[in-house]
Amino acid sequence: MASKIAINRVTNANIYLDGASMLGKAEELTLPELKSKMSPHKALGIVGDIETFSGFEKLEAKIKLTSYYSDVLVKLANPFKPVQLQARASMQVLEQGGVTREVPVVTLFTATCKNYPLGVQKQHDNVELELQFNVNYCKQIIDGQDVLEYDVMANIYKVNGVDLLAQYRANTGA
Repeated sequence: MASKIAINRVTNANIYLDGASMLGKAEELTLPELKSKMSPHKALGIVGDIETFSGFEKLEAKIKLTSYYSDVLVKLANPFKPVQLQARASMQVLEQGGVTREVPVVTLFTATCKNYPLGVQKQHDNVELELQFNVNYCKQIIDGQDVLEYDVMANIYKVNGVDLLAQYRANTGA
């Protein structure tokens, strides 16, 4: 018996900055990528080298604005004040060629803007402003389920609601 095939599709989203909608103001959003740092280990008695987890690399995000929006830019121009960003998408679940349901995909992150582009202006083209962010907190929720939560400053890393750094914090007194 063939297994049931389900395809998930996300083709659009809206971004919120400190709770305010940026509908129509951004062309593209690159969400943070959680990437593990791995440290090599070799020892006598082991026939090969291995890599073990030793932390996470810095998180970054990007937003490409479609023009100048002073309500957005004044919040992002201050590199000393983090902002709360939220991406909200609707994910279609397709089974046997049709959409059987739609579920929310919400990604929350706290970030500070690393750059303030003044833009490129060309005849007949819209101004594009690509803003880059340092991210120190992110959480992703899919269909009401907490999939991932990472807080750099609090040493929290949760997958499916399980805090994988709880013992680390206990051991280090953090």
